[in-house]
Amino acid sequence: MKKNDFTEGQQRVLRQVEAFVKEQLAGAEGGHDWWHVARVRNTARTLAKLEAADAYVTELAALLHDVADAKFYGGDEEKGPQMAGAFLTSQQVAPEVREHVLNIIRHMSFKNSLEKLSFYSAEMAVVQDADRLDAMGAIGIARAFNYGGYKNRPLYDPAVKPRQQMTKEEYKSSEAPTINHFYEKLLLLKEKMNTAAGRAMAEQRHDFMVQFLEQFYKEWEGE
Repeated sequence: MKKNDFTEGQQRVLRQVEAFVKEQLAGAEGGHDWWHVARVRNTARTLAKLEAADAYVTELAALLHDVADAKFYGGDEEKGPQMAGAFLTSQQVAPEVREHVLNIIRHMSFKNSLEKLSFYSAEMAVVQDADRLDAMGAIGIARAFNYGGYKNRPLYDPAVKPRQQMTKEEYKSSEAPTINHFYEKLLLLKEKMNTAAGRAMAEQRHDFMVQFLEQFYKEWEGE
């Protein structure tokens, strides 16, 4: 979106939100840092135009969606919404906009998709697709192994089989090797895209991950 897509007041808020998120994510794990947020925002902008989603809500939700990822806060899923809500309130964002953004943050994660859907909007569809796309393809592979290293998990263990049918709590508590994460999440994302444009973008990234896994197993066996 161009600056003139927003009012002067909205532009001011977006500048403040961006500075806030950069500050909060300084020193964050490389797969969930400011650059992840920046990529999600850029993709969400593209999708929002195609899906006629509200640009302001989309931008705010994309910027704030990982301000306090629960996995880095002892599993506290309200930490992010609380921090985002307090900051939006300090910027005098309209209550209806603030609540819409917070509902997106609360409901958009993959683990929440393992339960019954309780909130949906065009803006959530866009931001969720953008976030999922960043978990796919070359960047998705890099992020998966970066986080696996951060958690000191093995790359692969043939004796530990992936589990594709998991509850939210089982998914949250998993400590499986990084390769398993492809089968437990990353390869499932293509079928979970909300938007037509998101599905089209996911196809190529999905295929790239499949090719990577084929090469990985060949090299694992010494071929």
